[in-house]
Amino acid sequence: MKETNLAPNFRRRALLIALGALAVVYVLWNVPAFSSILYPFRLFVTYVHEAGHSLMAILTGGQVIQFTISSDGSGLATTAGGIRALILPAGYLGAALFGALLFYLTNTLPYPRLLSGLLGLFLIVFSALFTGIDRQTGLPLALFIGIMFGTILLALAYRGRAGLNILILNILAMITGLNAVLDLFNLARFSDAGGGMVRNDAAAFAAEILPLPAVVWAVLWALIALAFFGLAVYYSVIHPLRRGHL
Repeated sequence: MKETNLAPNFRRRALLIALGALAVVYVLWNVPAFSSILYPFRLFVTYVHEAGHSLMAILTGGQVIQFTISSDGSGLATTAGGIRALILPAGYLGAALFGALLFYLTNTLPYPRLLSGLLGLFLIVFSALFTGIDRQTGLPLALFIGIMFGTILLALAYRGRAGLNILILNILAMITGLNAVLDLFNLARFSDAGGGMVRNDAAAFAAEILPLPAVVWAVLWALIALAFFGLAVYYSVIHPLRRGHL
């Protein structure tokens, strides 16, 4: 399909907005005063992580009992059946892939409002079908996060300008994808990779699938997650720049 005159103009604009989104993410991550603003995004990252486990269970022939989020940012996906060797890494790798795909689509397809609408609708439906009650708080926090972000995205799709949609989608992509990479690289720096929420998936993979040290799996997954995001940036930004399409 031939590239139209609209595509380069859109990509230039999307690139500028993506740089703005990167600045927003950097400030949110590094300025303590904005920690309360970052909090719902951290819960969204956990939502995507647990949704990754859940979707892989479904794709490999299993079923999702429910997945939950706790107020401390931890989460739990309860599944039955499926292929555990694929379900266990699908939390971090699923979040990384989600962030990379969302970044690529946001910055290459000139339909940001449609993308927001489809993602918002998916979050609401998926939340209604598969989220449950958190045991620690007794609250349906995963349901709330899914519906809240889904509703915001639907509102953006309906009323928001294209530039605002691109900004929000890029922020979600960067926070989700980069957080998955950073969590895994942080995990790889610890030798006691068996405790804590960040280390559970790697430790479980080492215990249930292949008994290498959990840190080995963390490093491998981190490199794969980094590759996902690197490819997304290359094909949506660097490659078009080199070909003179931006």
